[in-house]
Amino acid sequence: MIGINGYELLVLAILAVAVLGPERLPEYASQLARLVREVRRMATGAREQLREEVGPEIDEVDWRKLDPRQYDPRRIIKEALLDDFEDAVKPVRARPAPAAPQATAGAPGRAAAPSGAPAVKPLMRLQDGDRAPFDTEAT
Repeated sequence: MIGINGYELLVLAILAVAVLGPERLPEYASQLARLVREVRRMATGAREQLREEVGPEIDEVDWRKLDPRQYDPRRIIKEALLDDFEDAVKPVRARPAPAAPQATAGAPGRAAAPSGAPAVKPLMRLQDGDRAPFDTEAT
Protein backbone atom coordinates (compact mmCIF):
# COMPACT_ATOMS: atom_id res chain seq x y z
CA MET A 1 0.00 0.00 0.00
CA ILE A 2 2.64 2.57 1.01
CA GLY A 3 5.52 0.84 -0.76
CA ILE A 4 7.83 0.45 2.23
CA ASN A 5 9.64 -2.85 2.53
CA GLY A 6 10.98 -4.39 5.76
CA TYR A 7 14.45 -2.86 5.49
CA GLU A 8 13.10 0.65 4.98
CA LEU A 9 10.70 0.22 7.90
CA LEU A 10 13.61 -0.83 10.14
CA VAL A 11 15.63 2.23 9.09
CA LEU A 12 12.63 4.50 9.81
CA ALA A 13 12.16 2.91 13.25
CA ILE A 14 15.84 3.45 14.11
CA LEU A 15 15.60 7.07 12.94
CA ALA A 16 12.46 7.58 15.06
CA VAL A 17 14.20 6.23 18.16
CA ALA A 18 17.23 8.45 17.49
CA VAL A 19 15.22 11.63 16.81
CA LEU A 20 12.45 11.25 19.38
CA GLY A 21 14.35 9.43 22.06
CA PRO A 22 13.19 6.47 24.11
CA GLU A 23 11.19 8.70 26.53
CA ARG A 24 8.80 10.24 23.97
CA LEU A 25 8.62 7.30 21.51
CA PRO A 26 5.73 5.41 23.25
CA GLU A 27 3.67 8.62 23.38
CA TYR A 28 4.15 9.30 19.65
CA ALA A 29 3.47 5.65 18.78
CA SER A 30 0.12 5.79 20.60
CA GLN A 31 -0.74 9.06 18.80
CA LEU A 32 0.10 7.44 15.47
CA ALA A 33 -2.10 4.44 16.32
CA ARG A 34 -5.00 6.77 17.21
CA LEU A 35 -4.51 8.67 13.94
CA VAL A 36 -4.57 5.44 11.90
CA ARG A 37 -7.75 4.28 13.68
CA GLU A 38 -9.43 7.65 13.06
CA VAL A 39 -8.52 7.63 9.36
CA ARG A 40 -9.87 4.09 8.97
CA ARG A 41 -13.09 5.09 10.78
CA MET A 42 -13.52 8.12 8.51
CA ALA A 43 -12.92 6.03 5.37
CA THR A 44 -15.45 3.43 6.50
CA GLY A 45 -17.99 6.16 7.30
CA ALA A 46 -17.50 7.80 3.88
CA ARG A 47 -17.91 4.42 2.16
CA GLU A 48 -21.14 3.72 4.09
CA GLN A 49 -22.50 7.21 3.39
CA LEU A 50 -21.79 6.80 -0.32
CA ARG A 51 -23.52 3.41 -0.31
CA GLU A 52 -26.58 4.93 1.40
CA GLU A 53 -26.80 7.87 -1.02
CA VAL A 54 -26.14 5.99 -4.27
CA GLY A 55 -27.89 2.77 -3.38
CA PRO A 56 -27.07 -0.89 -3.87
CA GLU A 57 -26.02 -0.42 -7.53
CA ILE A 58 -22.69 1.01 -6.32
CA ASP A 59 -21.65 -2.57 -5.52
CA GLU A 60 -22.27 -3.60 -9.14
CA VAL A 61 -19.79 -1.06 -10.60
CA ASP A 62 -16.55 -2.58 -11.86
CA TRP A 63 -14.09 -0.04 -10.46
CA ARG A 64 -11.11 -1.63 -12.24
CA LYS A 65 -12.51 -0.48 -15.59
CA LEU A 66 -12.56 3.10 -14.34
CA ASP A 67 -8.96 3.02 -13.16
CA PRO A 68 -7.04 5.69 -15.11
CA ARG A 69 -4.00 3.40 -15.23
CA GLN A 70 -6.03 1.13 -17.52
CA TYR A 71 -6.49 3.96 -20.05
CA ASP A 72 -4.57 3.19 -23.23
CA PRO A 73 -5.56 5.48 -26.10
CA ARG A 74 -3.93 3.22 -28.71
CA ARG A 75 -6.07 0.26 -27.62
CA ILE A 76 -9.24 2.35 -27.52
CA ILE A 77 -8.65 3.75 -31.02
CA LYS A 78 -7.74 0.32 -32.39
CA GLU A 79 -10.91 -1.24 -30.99
CA ALA A 80 -13.04 1.62 -32.32
CA LEU A 81 -11.50 1.36 -35.78
CA LEU A 82 -11.89 -2.42 -35.89
CA ASP A 83 -15.55 -2.11 -34.87
CA ASP A 84 -16.17 0.40 -37.68
CA PHE A 85 -14.30 -1.79 -40.17
CA GLU A 86 -16.29 -4.89 -39.23
CA ASP A 87 -19.54 -2.92 -39.56
CA ALA A 88 -18.49 -1.71 -43.02
CA VAL A 89 -17.42 -5.17 -44.23
CA LYS A 90 -20.58 -7.00 -43.11
CA PRO A 91 -22.77 -5.73 -45.98
CA VAL A 92 -20.06 -6.56 -48.54
CA ARG A 93 -19.74 -10.11 -47.29
CA ALA A 94 -23.50 -10.58 -47.45
CA ARG A 95 -23.67 -9.73 -51.17
CA PRO A 96 -23.37 -12.60 -53.69
CA ALA A 97 -20.16 -12.75 -55.70
CA PRO A 98 -20.43 -11.15 -59.18
CA ALA A 99 -20.24 -13.27 -62.28
CA ALA A 100 -16.91 -13.55 -64.11
CA PRO A 101 -16.38 -10.51 -66.38
CA GLN A 102 -16.41 -11.03 -70.12
CA ALA A 103 -14.29 -9.12 -72.61
CA THR A 104 -16.08 -6.89 -75.12
CA ALA A 105 -15.37 -6.97 -78.83
CA GLY A 106 -14.47 -3.27 -79.02
CA ALA A 107 -11.96 -3.22 -76.14
CA PRO A 108 -9.90 -6.36 -75.72
CA GLY A 109 -8.64 -6.92 -72.23
CA ARG A 110 -11.29 -4.70 -70.61
CA ALA A 111 -14.09 -6.21 -68.62
CA ALA A 112 -17.62 -5.55 -69.66
CA ALA A 113 -19.50 -3.68 -66.99
CA PRO A 114 -22.85 -5.05 -65.87
CA SER A 115 -25.75 -2.79 -66.77
CA GLY A 116 -25.61 0.40 -64.72
CA ALA A 117 -22.26 -0.44 -63.05
CA PRO A 118 -19.07 1.50 -63.87
CA ALA A 119 -16.33 -0.35 -65.76
CA VAL A 120 -13.44 -1.49 -63.60
CA LYS A 121 -9.92 -1.93 -64.89
CA PRO A 122 -8.62 -5.46 -64.35
CA LEU A 123 -5.63 -5.93 -62.10
CA MET A 124 -2.32 -6.14 -63.92
CA ARG A 125 0.33 -8.48 -62.57
CA LEU A 126 3.93 -7.31 -62.54
CA GLN A 127 6.52 -9.40 -64.31
CA ASP A 128 9.88 -10.21 -62.72
CA GLY A 129 12.02 -7.08 -62.74
CA ASP A 130 9.08 -4.68 -63.28
CA ARG A 131 8.80 -1.79 -60.85
CA ALA A 132 5.52 -1.00 -59.16
CA PRO A 133 3.72 2.07 -60.51
CA PHE A 134 4.45 5.27 -58.58
CA ASP A 135 2.02 8.15 -58.41
CA THR A 136 3.99 11.38 -58.01
CA GLU A 137 0.84 13.39 -57.33
CA ALA A 138 -0.06 11.21 -54.35
CA THR A 139 3.11 12.01 -52.44
